[in-house]
Formats: sequence, C-alpha cells, structure tokens
Amino acid sequence: MIILPVGVRRRGRTSYRTTDPVPDDCPIGPGDVVLRQGLIAPPGVPRVGVMAAEAHPFAQFFLAVAVVVGACKLTGALVRRLGQPAVIGEISAGILLGPSVLGALWPAGRQWLVADGVFGQLNVLAQLGVVLFVFLTGLELDMRRLAGRGRLAVAVSHAGIVVPFVLGVLLAVLTYHRFAPPGVGYLPFALFLGVSMSVTALPVLARILLDLGMYQSRIGVLVMTCALAGDVTAWILLALVTTVANAASLTGVLITVVCTIVFAGLLLVLRPLLVRRVETVRPERARAVAQLLLVGVLLSATITEWIGVRAIFGAFLFGLVLPGDSPVAQRIHGIAGNLTTTLLLPLFFAYSGLRTDLTLLGSNAGLWLWCLLILFVSVLGKFGGSACTARAFGTSWRESCQIGALMNCRGLTELVVLNVGLDLGVLSHELFAMLVLMALLSTAVAAPIVKAVSAPADVATHAPPPRS
Repeated sequence: MIILPVGVRRRGRTSYRTTDPVPDDCPIGPGDVVLRQGLIAPPGVPRVGVMAAEAHPFAQFFLAVAVVVGACKLTGALVRRLGQPAVIGEISAGILLGPSVLGALWPAGRQWLVADGVFGQLNVLAQLGVVLFVFLTGLELDMRRLAGRGRLAVAVSHAGIVVPFVLGVLLAVLTYHRFAPPGVGYLPFALFLGVSMSVTALPVLARILLDLGMYQSRIGVLVMTCALAGDVTAWILLALVTTVANAASLTGVLITVVCTIVFAGLLLVLRPLLVRRVETVRPERARAVAQLLLVGVLLSATITEWIGVRAIFGAFLFGLVLPGDSPVAQRIHGIAGNLTTTLLLPLFFAYSGLRTDLTLLGSNAGLWLWCLLILFVSVLGKFGGSACTARAFGTSWRESCQIGALMNCRGLTELVVLNVGLDLGVLSHELFAMLVLMALLSTAVAAPIVKAVSAPADVATHAPPPRS
C-alpha cells in the first residue's frame, strides 16, 4: 500500500486525495511520471514534454484552447461543405483529439496538445458557454409562436417527446444491469435515458432549415413550433430528472421541487418589472443594463445549482422571462452571443468529444450491437412518433417524413443532457460514448432525408434563423 502526494492522480479515472490509500495494484509503473499538478504521464510521453507542461501550465492551457478551437473551425467548415451543420464537425474534432483517435494513435502527441491536466479548465469555459447558450435560447423563445398553430403542432410536439421518452425508459430495462454505474438506481438511469431519446436541438434545426431553404416554409414553421415546445419541455424534464438523481430520499426530491417552483415563481413575479425596465431603457443605457442582466444570468445559474437542478435551468428560466425583441436583448447578443458561438460552445462540443472514448467499444461486437439498438430505438421514437402522428392528422407521407427527420435532429441539447448524466455518475462512459454517436448520426441524417423526399415546392425564401 502506498500514499500519493497532494493532487496526484493515477492513470485511469480514479482520483486520490492527499491521504487516500492507493491499492497495491494501482497501475503506476516505473515508466510513469508523477507531477505536482495531478498528472501521471504514461510511458511514451517524453520527460521533457511533461516537465514543460508542469512548468508552464498557462501555456499548456492556451495551447489546448487554440488547438481545440482551431480543430473545431476546420472540421466545422469541412462538414458544412458536405451539407451538414457545423456542430457535427465540432463534436468530431473532440473525438479526433481525444482518446478515441489521437490518444490511441499518438499518446505523447495528445498529451502535448491537450494534456489531461487542462481538462478541468476547459470544462469551466465549456460550462460557461452552455450557461450563456441556454440563456440566449430562452431569450429567443417567443412563446406567442405556440398560439394558433393548431392541433397538428400540438400533437406532433407531444408525440415527439412522449413516444421516445417512453421507449427510452423501456430500453433502460434491458440496459440497466449492463451499463448503469454501480450504486445508480433504476429510476434516475431510466429517466436520463428517456430524456436523452426525446430532445430536439432547436438552434441546429434552425440552421438545417436555413441551409435547405425551408425556414419560412409551412413545414419549417411547423417543425420550429414543435421544437420550440419540445425545447421548453426538455429543459423542464432535465431539471426534474436531475432532481431525482441528486436527491437521496423522497423528502429531498420534494424539497428540491418546491425550491425550484419558488424560484420560478419569483422570476414570474419579477417578470413585469424586468420587461418594463428592459423595454423602456434609453439607448445609451442599453449596454449597461445588458451587463447587469448577464450578472443576473450567473446569479440565477448559481441559485439553481445550489437547489440541485443544475445551473443551465436557472439560466434558461432567466432568459425565458425577458423580452427577446428589445434593444437590450440585441445588446446581450452582441456582448455574449459572438463570444459564446465563436469560442465557448466549440469548447463544449469538443469537450464532449474529448470525453467520448470509443476505444471502450473497441472490436467488441456485442457493444456495437447495443449501440445499434440504442440508435434504432431513438430513431423509432423520435422520427417514427413524429412522422406517424403527422400522417394521422392528414399530412402526406412525404411531408410526414420531413417532419420526422427534422424532429430527429438532436445536436447540442442532447450533448447537454448527456454531459449532465455523466457528471452526475448516472451514465457510464460506455453508454455515454454510444449516446454521443447516436446524437451525431441522428443529426447527420436529418438533412439528407429531407432532401431525398423534398419537392421543389418545399423550398422557400431564406430568412435569418434565431440568433441562438
């Protein structure tokens, strides 16, 4: 039995503190280098490179950010040329830089470019990007668009949530004993799997509709309306599932739910005051008010994180109660929007890819069959549920397939859900990798399916998508 010094971490996923005993079989061999900052360099990483990473931590961090953002932009531009949304390339960039590809082919190079020791810092920026993104998403959601859309929009939006959610919960019956981490109950595991099957990514969907020239078409407006309702439902479901996963007892769940309702009610009470203040602000004061509102975003995120429903829910609620068509909202987009989409969100996409270790699946045919089953169930629930519901309301099969394919687009919202599940320990790393692949493939096939079944009349004049 050995005792490691402060902050040292063994190779693998298990961390030990100052006085934690480490088992005798802890894989620290003679070729491993133990660093002050908690990094154990595996054999194959040059000692000089390890010492450089230790001596210049900020340089290592800045290099990692530059490499990750640069790779995201390159892969994003590449997949855009192939008719895919940039998010596909940005997630792929993280997978290429992570243990799945670069880490497997050239471990020393990966440690030089994106060292394990900077993952915590990258995660901080990534989480800030997600908080700002969901705030901007809530700011852009105009609930008035849900009015007057008819029974079809209501039916498709509900079917697009309920059917895949139920199928995900049923799939958990088969996957729980195989993939649930030790100590995780069936209920939180099943609920997280259900939510991961039921989300639709509104911003990625808007980008696909714009690229297809369908943003102002009847199908485009219908699908955006359905995705809008689904986005709100997805964040509420995520908050509820997180509450169940965090709480140790029924009493804890009730306390968290009550605190969340009180916080949401407080924001609703303050909403008229916030709307009046935002809409009547003088143009020269818009920037200062926008900065104060960004402080409010961070405070809301802090409160809901303390409550136990994650920071993103507080940010989303704060954006939802503000008017999105005001000059102040435009200022907020100018301050936070460009930084978020240019720097912080690519870091989140790449961070998700860096956490995806496809080598865990390896050449195990059984694991890849599980992966195919998860993909099949997710497509059956989202695509099948939305398309069949649209068809039941008299829509043609061609338009129904378009609706189903577009509603099957997951993208960013799916990654937020998966990362929350992984951080909470509800999802195993194997299952996380499978679900990331599911998100990639379901998003990638949306545009090709729509193009394959589209008629020329489906194409409408381009219009700017939501800024989020």
